Amino acid sequence: MSQVNPFIQLCQLVTTQLRLPIGRGSKTLSLIMAFLGAAILGWGMLPPAALARTETPTPTSASIQPYLDGVIQRITEFRLDNGIKFIVLKRDKAPVVSFVTYADVGGADEPNGQTGVAHFLEHLAFKGTTRIGTKDYQAEKPLLDQLDQLFKQIQAAKKAGKQAEVAQLQAEFSKIEAEAASLVKQNELGQIVEQSGGVGLNATTSADATVYFYSFPANKLELWMSLESERFLDPVFREFHKEKDVILEERRLRTDNSPIGKMIEVFLDTAFQVHPYRRPVIGYDEDIRNLTRENVQQFFETYYAPSQLTMAVVGDVDPAKVKELAQVYFGRYKARPAAPTVKAVEPPQKQTREVTLELPSQPWYLEGYHRPGVNHPDDVIYGIIGRLLSDGRTSRLYKSLVEQKQVALSAQGLSGFPGDKHPNLMLFYALSAPGRTVDEVATALRSEIERLKTEPVSAQELDRVKTQSRAELLRSLDSNMGMARSLVEYEVKTGDWRNLFQELEQIAAVTPADIQRVAKATFTAENRTIGRLLTKKD
Repeated sequence: MSQVNPFIQLCQLVTTQLRLPIGRGSKTLSLIMAFLGAAILGWGMLPPAALARTETPTPTSASIQPYLDGVIQRITEFRLDNGIKFIVLKRDKAPVVSFVTYADVGGADEPNGQTGVAHFLEHLAFKGTTRIGTKDYQAEKPLLDQLDQLFKQIQAAKKAGKQAEVAQLQAEFSKIEAEAASLVKQNELGQIVEQSGGVGLNATTSADATVYFYSFPANKLELWMSLESERFLDPVFREFHKEKDVILEERRLRTDNSPIGKMIEVFLDTAFQVHPYRRPVIGYDEDIRNLTRENVQQFFETYYAPSQLTMAVVGDVDPAKVKELAQVYFGRYKARPAAPTVKAVEPPQKQTREVTLELPSQPWYLEGYHRPGVNHPDDVIYGIIGRLLSDGRTSRLYKSLVEQKQVALSAQGLSGFPGDKHPNLMLFYALSAPGRTVDEVATALRSEIERLKTEPVSAQELDRVKTQSRAELLRSLDSNMGMARSLVEYEVKTGDWRNLFQELEQIAAVTPADIQRVAKATFTAENRTIGRLLTKKD
């Protein structure tokens, strides 16, 4: 296997854990990138100046509103009889269209003992159907069934300690797997998309959702309808065991061989006692190893019901044509019972929790506080607090911990960790400066948090942060893909895509008193979880 760039490793680690999509997640995207930059700085790969953000001005409210009104007027929506929701925005500036399929299922929905199954399914969704990705499905299917049976037999033999039988079964498994592989057309879905002018074919799995997306020339609307509807109407989860090895390698890179990955995993497990946000999206090693193709099939049948799917189509399209084709292709899906929802409720934290790891890493300090989910009235206020403390070089944490006190090389934070559909965390983290301790970082960080509770934010500082927040939200809507992902996310998480545009008004309404009220309620010792990543001593 070729060597992986450490920067890519860290990007994968953080996005696996956080998976904050465009839209609400875009508010923290710059923070995440600063986190990545800081970690790379810790590896001696970037100078401190590389952590700077470029802040661009935002249009005035007067110039924004006509644009937003025009966008809203061009959006149409419809729901098929089987429950699939479509949101369509006509944008004809260029003959291209972006497509997003949003499945309302993520790591938090996984059964106990099957962590990682949502992410596993995302990988397998690119493997094709009974017609795509195979040379002869009738010959391939019995081989896949044989592999499933052999895997169960191997697991049973291992559990019984029958090593000779395990070796024999594994030899048979390898033989059948090679036969099945000879019938596979590798990456045929991707090739069809690329040869037809498609770009950006990809997907992400978060704690809250699984999102599939790519863009096509405008004249390929029907091809997308055909490919995407077949993909989830007639999937074949081929190359299952080969993909399992790929995912296990991802886990090794992102978590097992990464000090930061290990810290994030134990930190979440400490901060959450009941809610499935405590579990890693990529899954635990043992769970991944024990997953079967049957587990994935059952998860798919349960959580990929039509009512769990929302589609966004943004670009040079005729909304009437989109509806017509959607009924032809996606109307083939049969309605199924609604998927179960997460029932676990995290109880209020009653005392400070702490976890410390000693690993071959530069020292990091993490501090998290429980906060409500995305639909709470104070959600926007939490976003503003996050920006006040940690958005770029003008933020309070950077100016205090990095520039003035020089206890940290980087100090950042984010709101909505590891997801925001359910009550979650506001997280702060800092990379200690050489010769300074994590306790010094903790003291400096705590002083800035306390300031929010005791001193009203000035009108000038609040206005600057509001401007940044509005600009970030608007920049995420510049592209067809950014708009598509934002529309579906707000539709599913908040119940109405219109909340995407109403958030600008909510940002403008935030007052210094709001910030103090939320800070006093949230930043308490009993609501605090502390993580210390210390350098392992020889």
